[in-house]
Amino acid sequence: MLRKVVMELFESWTNEDGARRATALFHNRFGHEPESVWAAPGRVNIIGEHTDYNEGFCLPIALPHRTFVAYGPREDGVVNMASGSRSEWSGKREDVGPGMAKSWANYAAGPAWSLGVEHGFEAAFESCVPVGAGLSSSAAIECSIASALQPPTTDDDRHAIVRACVNAENEVAGAPTGGMDQTISMFGQDGHALLIDTRDWTLKQIPLDLAAHGLEILVIDTRASHSLGDGQYAKRRAACEDACRELGVSSLRPVAEEDLAALSGELLRRARHVVTENQRVLDTVALLEAGRLEEIGPLLSASHASLRDDYEVTVAELDVACEAAEAAGAFGARMTGGGFGGSAIALIRSDQREVVIDAVEKAYTEHGFGAPHFLAATPAVRAERIV
Repeated sequence: MLRKVVMELFESWTNEDGARRATALFHNRFGHEPESVWAAPGRVNIIGEHTDYNEGFCLPIALPHRTFVAYGPREDGVVNMASGSRSEWSGKREDVGPGMAKSWANYAAGPAWSLGVEHGFEAAFESCVPVGAGLSSSAAIECSIASALQPPTTDDDRHAIVRACVNAENEVAGAPTGGMDQTISMFGQDGHALLIDTRDWTLKQIPLDLAAHGLEILVIDTRASHSLGDGQYAKRRAACEDACRELGVSSLRPVAEEDLAALSGELLRRARHVVTENQRVLDTVALLEAGRLEEIGPLLSASHASLRDDYEVTVAELDVACEAAEAAGAFGARMTGGGFGGSAIALIRSDQREVVIDAVEKAYTEHGFGAPHFLAATPAVRAERIV
């Protein structure tokens, strides 16, 4: 019974249900109907971690789990926002920007500052993207409200929203992330992973029909505390920049493994992860394009080992989840997202889901960890207007 309850908590909502929830909250808080309702997805990164701020490659999918925002403009400069899970925030448009008090409003209002929106607005957010699970609930908030504020009609518009949301997250929320999360939220496609080249932001849709191969990606939310604003993420980024200075390059993208001999200690480990992770992404794409989905498993496991040993961003809960899943028959497993908590993913046969869940739950009990949560990740669609 416990597992059924947990799985149910992380079922995605239909567009109709999400729009209904957001519209009801908007009406209850603001007393009238919204102008529009938009939705933007969270994401799971299949492989390519901590590469997006190093001009590298990554391969995320958009989740069916989305943030829905009911939106309406105001003629004055007042901003009123409500969230089903994060209470309310009110202020003036000029209050929004770098230096504002830290809260969920940094993500929900920050894009208005980045986009140069001068008018006020009202917004009500409802979401089924798990918060704190490393599934990019923050980017889902940013991209939903940014799309409502400045509705995209072309791919160039979507790229502009990505840049604005990254700027908001960096400057308003104070999290020095790259652009992977926002890019997949704005460009995800049903049944596909998205190969992102963060050097020039070219995109390629990669078919990922897991069901046709009897496979699924099981997401294991460790329930371990997860935050990118605590300084550790920034330290990893700074180490990569230091490694670039040592190597005399502007980014780690052109660095080959043999070039790493010029580094030592921590800088060697950090750079080695990025360089080898880029190659793992390309190898994964080649296997997916050849229809050899099961064979990406060892690459996922190698990615986790690199993140654990060289980049040092895993925690015990992530390591135990991956080890238990693999011991129970998963083809491979790795942490996903920024790390320091959050979620892991395991590539499994669909009919082995219960076996793998049992193994992970048992391992968590043995280690004295709290119960993990689970969801099955299916490649879904990008941010869009619902109403």
